[in-house]
Amino acid sequence: MRLIAPGSPLTLNEVTLPPPAPQQLLIRVQACGVCRTDLHLVDNELPDVRYPVTPGHEIVGVVEAVGPEVTRFQSGDRVGVPWLGYTCGVCEYCRRGLENLCVRARFTGYTRDGGYAQQVLADARYCLALPVNAPAAELAPLLCAGLIGYRAYRAAGTGERLGLYGFGAAAHLLTQVARHEGRRVFAFTRPADDAAQRFARGLGAVWAGSSAERPPESLDAAIVFAPVGALIPAALACVRPGGRVVCAGIHMSDLPAFPYRLLWGERSVSSVANLTRADGEEFLALAARLGLRASVQRFDLRQANLALERLRRGALEGAAVLEMSRN
Repeated sequence: MRLIAPGSPLTLNEVTLPPPAPQQLLIRVQACGVCRTDLHLVDNELPDVRYPVTPGHEIVGVVEAVGPEVTRFQSGDRVGVPWLGYTCGVCEYCRRGLENLCVRARFTGYTRDGGYAQQVLADARYCLALPVNAPAAELAPLLCAGLIGYRAYRAAGTGERLGLYGFGAAAHLLTQVARHEGRRVFAFTRPADDAAQRFARGLGAVWAGSSAERPPESLDAAIVFAPVGALIPAALACVRPGGRVVCAGIHMSDLPAFPYRLLWGERSVSSVANLTRADGEEFLALAARLGLRASVQRFDLRQANLALERLRRGALEGAAVLEMSRN
């Protein structure tokens, strides 16, 4: 499914892919998660988008062909293709082990075509090995909602009381991780979203309410997944002195002015950007140990616009996933 111009619906087009380059894999896509970043792409909220583009960066598939320099994978292997698709390896950030900040990075489903397709080309050096026996649709959300969510989770520190603003794909996975590690989760949803609050409590959140509410206890940290700038001062008002607020999205509406007293007391606000390959290996190993399960709603590839619209309206429980294996 291709996005021809910003704001337009995705359309089904036939594109012939070239043979894989020396470090590339040709992958038959089994499933691809639907991420809020895909909505930002549709809405032209990301810089330097070159249309047409195929969205999708939570890709699960099977290797069909390998480039001549690939040694890690072979035909028939199951792989995941995440958001980070390439880094230069020589800039200041790459040399410091911060490849997520690479100045020449390329991103799957954004600056290179992604997985809303039956086949995709990907750099083998940035792909992740995946188990062969797990349902593809349940693995797909781990590749962004899980990976970048986990980077935000680590940035939030080790405090016991964790607030999650926006209880969607990432939050429902991190709640399982937090519970396993003995933390208590406080879930914040859209106003009057009783279904999302029930979903959060069902996964073990000790409290669930509207993002306009105050939790019954001060938080040690909060992660903001919803792309709403007004949630930053709201979260700051809920964290204790010394607490952290971590912004986990690639795009957010402008932050409103707020009084300094919300930041005072050595509270902090930070963001996470992208992911590293080490993040991917670490999180997937953790997910395997925990038996982490994604709650998914499945859509056929031709239903990509429907899945995006339901994501926009907050009418999903867990994560939306496009399945190509049915085609």
